[in-house]
Amino acid sequence: MEKIAVIGAGTMGNGIAHVFAQNGFQVCLIDISQNSLDKGMATIVKNLDRMVAKEKITENDKKETLERITTATDLAEAVANVALVVEAATENVDLKLQLFKTLDAACPPHTILATNTSSISITQIAAVTQRPDKVIGMHFMNPVPIMQLVEIIRGYNTTDETTATIMNLSLQLGKTPTEVNDYPGFVANRILMPMINEAIETLYNGVAGVSEIDTVMKLGMAHPMGPLQLADFIGLDVCLSILNVMYDGFKKDKYAPCPLLQNMVMAGKLGVKSGEGFYDYATSRKAEIVSKQFS
Repeated sequence: MEKIAVIGAGTMGNGIAHVFAQNGFQVCLIDISQNSLDKGMATIVKNLDRMVAKEKITENDKKETLERITTATDLAEAVANVALVVEAATENVDLKLQLFKTLDAACPPHTILATNTSSISITQIAAVTQRPDKVIGMHFMNPVPIMQLVEIIRGYNTTDETTATIMNLSLQLGKTPTEVNDYPGFVANRILMPMINEAIETLYNGVAGVSEIDTVMKLGMAHPMGPLQLADFIGLDVCLSILNVMYDGFKKDKYAPCPLLQNMVMAGKLGVKSGEGFYDYATSRKAEIVSKQFS
């Protein structure tokens, strides 16, 4: 495959660019802000350094990976000759629809347009383009360089050819692609987010505290991370957005976001990214219990 473009230099975008470049692809990382691009590249360097330290790659592997990545703030120019675009912008429907309209106009006719959305309808996104057969979901898991799964979501008009291309491409990245159909939350978040929301409800109702809830799920259910710490890691704003998409899509109360989650997002307590969520991350990414009542 020819050059790949990744839109969004945040947590998911820089991880996706990293993985493509490490596996031999030329990648253009695109963002509207040069500062965001600089931060994204710094994260890629840090993650590659960690892999060198663990002897998973060599210094030369790191050098070659970084040489395969370019950055750009001019979207139209950057995607003019790419075979695939992976959009990893904020989980906002209006933003994604506008991006895909722009991409459809700027990309060559053969370009596949993929979105890393964690819950928004692929069919809805594809409908604003003139190439719905070439629009697909490519939902990576965080952290992208480590997690094996890529959830491949077919829109209503996504062709077998497009799906096969992206499935094979995911295998080239050393990932395990799993094909699912286009319904709110897909599979991963349709199951995960109600669990996280129920953990927040359990805290909100005063059944147990933050560490107690997470300990039960870690030791009792063999989860590597408790649901409240996982929510902090994902971002409470992202959790809220996904739950809202599912609630709007299914019109079932079981997907309605807990009031505590809504209040925390309004207060700017978004988890690791903001320095505080259910845990305190003011001094490091290591979770420390926040000394406050949640209920």
